[in-house]
Amino acid sequence: MADPRLYPTHPLQQWIPSLAAASRNATGLNLEAEPPVAAVDLRVTPPADVLGTPLPTEANTWVRTADGQIVWLGPDEWLVTSTAAQGHELEARLGAAVRPRGGAATDVSAQRTGIRVSGRHARDVLATGCSLDLHPLAFPAGSAAQTTLGQAPVLLLALGAGEDFRVFVRPSFAGYLADWLLDAALEFQPAGATS
Repeated sequence: MADPRLYPTHPLQQWIPSLAAASRNATGLNLEAEPPVAAVDLRVTPPADVLGTPLPTEANTWVRTADGQIVWLGPDEWLVTSTAAQGHELEARLGAAVRPRGGAATDVSAQRTGIRVSGRHARDVLATGCSLDLHPLAFPAGSAAQTTLGQAPVLLLALGAGEDFRVFVRPSFAGYLADWLLDAALEFQPAGATS
């Protein structure tokens, strides 16, 4: 009899070996499918301290929390991520904190998957498909932007000074974006290297 249970799989499961191979072969570039994280869309006005960390109020920024990050998405909207909690747990905790203020918390954990792009050529690879100025003076660590990368809508976070980025992409675009990144990475592989 067939097993009726559903087992979650990473949206980039079939690309993980290719991303790892490209990272081994490329000079100054690492591409990595990140483990899934709990993610909650938080809406509240005025901004509140809901996780022991003030919500960022400056446009296009993010702050680190004990186990994740809070990303500014709009004047009254944030994306809260956690590597320690389940999505429904984070939603319940944040919802309890903001509902008395007329706010809302919605589990959106399945809405995005993360790809880490790092190394000295990370900015070069991203710049081939993103119109933002990603120089550390224009897009320093702590910056965030909803933009397009290789024509796919993404949420882009600067984790380090021009050499470390997190790209959140919808699962339906994840395979396309992984293929796009693998193609862009070819420029930084020695002749004859294969992914």
